[in-house]
Amino acid sequence: MTKQELRKIVRASKKEVSLNDKIQRSKAVMQKVETHPDFVAAKTVLLYWSMDDEVYTHDFVRRWYRDKNILLPCVDGDNLLLRRYTGADSMVPGPQFGIPEPVGPIFDEVNLIDMIVVPGVAFDKQRNRMGRGRGFYDRLLKTTSRAVKVGVAFDFQVFDAIPVEPFDVAMSAVIAETHTY
Repeated sequence: MTKQELRKIVRASKKEVSLNDKIQRSKAVMQKVETHPDFVAAKTVLLYWSMDDEVYTHDFVRRWYRDKNILLPCVDGDNLLLRRYTGADSMVPGPQFGIPEPVGPIFDEVNLIDMIVVPGVAFDKQRNRMGRGRGFYDRLLKTTSRAVKVGVAFDFQVFDAIPVEPFDVAMSAVIAETHTY
């Protein structure tokens, strides 16, 4: 199966689940993240502000930003810049996709990031990740060798195997609703 075919299958599966159900199902995923030993020990965590078709992270970000340095990505051309989330007042619609992004200074000390929670279109049981096809996360993840990389997904996004390219960055773990790989 090609990446394009796999993206189409996952997109159809996501459409079958209401936004409310996605938010509810996300709770199981994010509870596993919250108790993951690397998250518990982490001081600086890169998360993401979820879109409607992704594992929901808004409540998680709001709950943890006072206890940990929570970073969120900001799209800048073909790259992701990182900024610290400092509360709801710090968020503005991103210029490229309209996804809310924090304002403030750019965080460029990627060697200080302990954990990265990564969305994806699909993952496999060998912890490979397939994104939306623009390479934003792959470029960023290559610069963060020290950080534990955790993919988060709904169960229907995890497959036995997915197509992998040499530039794709594998996850340290993949956390889904019912399994962790």
